[in-house]
Amino acid sequence: MATFNASDVNLHTASKEDVLCYYAISDNEYNGHLGARISSIFVILFVSTAFTFFPVVSKGLPSWKIPHNVYIFARYFGTGVILATAFIHLLDPAYKRIGPKTCVGVSGYWGEYSWCAAIVLTAVVLIFLLDLAAEVYVEHKYGIERDESATSAFIAQDPCPSLHSTHDVDPEGRSRSRIPDGEKPLPATSTNSTTASASADADADADATERSFRQQIAAFLILEFGIIFHSVIIGLNLGVTGSEFATLYPVLVFHQSFEGLGIGARLSAIPFAQHAKLPYLLCLAYGLTTPISIAIGLGLRTTYNPNSKESLIIQGVFNAVSAGILIYSALVELLARDFLFDPCRTRRRSKLLYMVGCTLLGAGIMALIGKWA
Repeated sequence: MATFNASDVNLHTASKEDVLCYYAISDNEYNGHLGARISSIFVILFVSTAFTFFPVVSKGLPSWKIPHNVYIFARYFGTGVILATAFIHLLDPAYKRIGPKTCVGVSGYWGEYSWCAAIVLTAVVLIFLLDLAAEVYVEHKYGIERDESATSAFIAQDPCPSLHSTHDVDPEGRSRSRIPDGEKPLPATSTNSTTASASADADADADATERSFRQQIAAFLILEFGIIFHSVIIGLNLGVTGSEFATLYPVLVFHQSFEGLGIGARLSAIPFAQHAKLPYLLCLAYGLTTPISIAIGLGLRTTYNPNSKESLIIQGVFNAVSAGILIYSALVELLARDFLFDPCRTRRRSKLLYMVGCTLLGAGIMALIGKWA
């Protein structure tokens, strides 16, 4: 790089690394505006924290009388936001920093393999294995036994007969059990057996609730971990960026608000115990991450260079890892489980279309924001 002269390039001798790194690598671009940068710490702290806390707090305050459709909007809008974040705000920047046609991507060992794709794939596989291990652990802990022929039955037979002749549908579109035509309910044999049956049902319901909670909180922690990784990078860059600061500042306000709304809506759907502190701590963790990162960036504003080769590698790897985490979470934990594999999903087409519309709106808006950040 030291001997590369951009004004006198010999295309026969110049390497891809020399040319691409000449355009990619630059000096620290910090250009002042310290007051505005300091204000971004508090503005982003307020909006990201407020939007994250809103769904969680409002769920615990029935006196606010928030319409049910508002919760539905926040939840599925957030799903779309997370989906677009994975591809537009993480996967694309990862390729721009360590992809095959970048300064890093053509340098040394980075140029010998598609490492960006490999890192994303590794993250997806690791999260899958963690998810599977958590599922197996929960099954073992609660003594759940699965039918060994379940896969064959799922392919060859009706996997959910409860949605057909033996169930009615309530006004909300959820199925409910009924006695099949021509059959009568079995009479109770005694008061003691009825009491024992009720007790067993209560225990089974409690176990099911606990299993559901553990599965949902594990999935959420993976999701928030991926988003926090991303928030650290954008916070550092906002603190030291140059002429792009004026555009990046307002865009990140919307970016963090929408991401916070998605996280808060997902968190509010988890059945925490009453007065549990964990959901508020998780909201606060997201709200604080970017402002703290901005403050760190300001502290390093004359020494940290986001456009150095080392910084590009770190950013690219972090973005690729976060992309893998959020791709798995968005496609498997959010879209697939909510729309395809949830046995309690509404059968009302109007409500289903509303849910899908909210998801597409969130993805569309977040994808549009990706034009600037």
